[in-house]
Amino acid sequence: MQTHFTIDCVIYSFNEGKLQVLLTERNEYPYKDWWALPGFFVDKSEEMEGAVKRILYEHTGLKDIFMEQLGAFAGVKRHPQGRILTVAFSTIVKYEDVKSKIKPTTSYMRQARWFPIDALPELAFDHNQIIQQSLQKLKYTINYSTAVYEFLPEKFTLTQLQQVYEAILGKELDKRNFRKKIANDGFLKELQEVQKGVSYRAARLYKFDKRKFQKHIGVA
Repeated sequence: MQTHFTIDCVIYSFNEGKLQVLLTERNEYPYKDWWALPGFFVDKSEEMEGAVKRILYEHTGLKDIFMEQLGAFAGVKRHPQGRILTVAFSTIVKYEDVKSKIKPTTSYMRQARWFPIDALPELAFDHNQIIQQSLQKLKYTINYSTAVYEFLPEKFTLTQLQQVYEAILGKELDKRNFRKKIANDGFLKELQEVQKGVSYRAARLYKFDKRKFQKHIGVA
């Protein structure tokens, strides 16, 4: 038996120079044929953590993904069936790690697809509001969390790093000032490696030094 509250999942990734969010096409009413965040009702016998894992897997095919609680949404008109509270969770995944795993395992959802954050379709319920609040939190934490590096492969170029910052902030950054800031932060380790398999001049590769970052924020 279901409760009167739901779980919704905001899943971010970065691909083709764009910040992307994973949406599902609904196959049930209300909002049949609409795009929405992966989400569903919590069963009465479920703990919250178990419900998040189940709903995430059923609607996206993803497993073993850490989800951080974003907040609760309980607007009077957010759901056609009345006031149904939802608890939203968010996470960041590396596109290459999950691109072949995205496939809903429930008939409630027709398909799951990545959409650029700046080109979202009209969404069901209040899911646009949830995404916007999640995005604001991501922007706010970008300078004192590891979030930006969670979008990148283990080894990356400074251009790739700047692209992620620009995608999250929604604006272009001056290349010289950006690189000066990154150098002053001191959280990157320059490698004796360059890009491979590119048709243009290969750029230097870097790694995020998590120990230096943790020391800086007083964790280590």
